[in-house]
Amino acid sequence: MNPNQLEEAYQEFSRDLTKWVPDGILNVDLSLLHELGLLNTGVLEHGTSDELTHLFHVMETPDKVTLFNQQFAIWIVPQLINDTPSTLTYISLLAQNKPNLEIVFATSGVYNSPKYILKILQHFLEEVIDTEATLSAMGKKQA
Repeated sequence: MNPNQLEEAYQEFSRDLTKWVPDGILNVDLSLLHELGLLNTGVLEHGTSDELTHLFHVMETPDKVTLFNQQFAIWIVPQLINDTPSTLTYISLLAQNKPNLEIVFATSGVYNSPKYILKILQHFLEEVIDTEATLSAMGKKQA
């Protein structure tokens, strides 16, 4: 995908998030981190963002950072929500050169730091990859 296509997809997603993410934005808090298993292993405190296993191209604009590779397009968007600095992170899977929005999560307060955002992002990327592998394996068994 080229930068213009990525920007168009982001604009479309952000215009009507409820359409694209019917389950809503995941708000990162202590209970979500526990549910994701990120507290059990101490990953958030002891891991490094270098563990992100995917290589991404990076485009930075004044309003967001866009990461993309052949499999994912990700937008990291800092903003003020109710006068609180927050970050929305959009994760889309690229299928047939078209982004499909999978997850949007929001961080604020103590969780609104690059270390936490990247660790949570890494977790969700691995989750999406695992889900896609499972669906692909199920599809092959039915064929």
